[in-house]
Amino acid sequence: MTPEPSPVLEFPAWLYGTTAAILRKVRAEGRWWAREYLETGAFPQPRQMRQVPPGEVLVVRPGAEFDLGRTRWWIHMLPEVFMDLNEGVPKEERQRMRESFESFCLSTPWGALYHAVSPPPPRSAERMANRLASVLRFWEVLQGPRYAFWFGKKYTLEELMDDIYRNTLEAWCPGGPASVREHLSLTVERMARATREDCLEAVLRVMPLVVEANTDLKHREVLSDPDFLRERLSALPPERFEDFSSASKYAVNGQLYAWDRELGRH
Repeated sequence: MTPEPSPVLEFPAWLYGTTAAILRKVRAEGRWWAREYLETGAFPQPRQMRQVPPGEVLVVRPGAEFDLGRTRWWIHMLPEVFMDLNEGVPKEERQRMRESFESFCLSTPWGALYHAVSPPPPRSAERMANRLASVLRFWEVLQGPRYAFWFGKKYTLEELMDDIYRNTLEAWCPGGPASVREHLSLTVERMARATREDCLEAVLRVMPLVVEANTDLKHREVLSDPDFLRERLSALPPERFEDFSSASKYAVNGQLYAWDRELGRH
């Protein structure tokens, strides 16, 4: 049974400290989780939790804080757990284990936050709808901290989600609610039931905005052409399109740069 959100925000204690200390602890936690998974087929809650006071700063992106020896909440270091999560797990079982681990993470506020801020691939509409729905479930308790995403800036939860997903929200729900939370909720509903054509239209709306922001692209005019984009997107294998069918601006970046390099070879 999925636990109900706690009114007090708690994160794994090993994400608090200096980056060097966290690196040692998080990898040890990965090995422990691997052993637990092999024994039980599930992941228990972290062995030690630490309360996150209101207003506490959580570093959620590399480069948002340069003093790596400072005692902080370094949330972006959570992926280091994957270095040892595979330990002892048979190769054929690893994909299922990672799926199980993501489901476990999404039942927690710290896991939901990570999978929204730094979602690992694939970033399909179905998968991102599930991840963003988890953030919405923990919205109230996640409003307490402040988030370091860009250096020198401390975001509220609303500001953080707006920075990361504004273009995506507009791609799925053009002219949606002014409230980020409400706009995100509507987007999740549409993503969750989207057809391939729905995803295609959302991606077509977001790609020109991404091209506009990426000034180092060499073929910006072509990459902003709706006919070019529709033709190229329609020709992609289903599994490749699924990688970014959520229309996340960070997810579509890779495909745009791949096309940019291809255009440069002709």
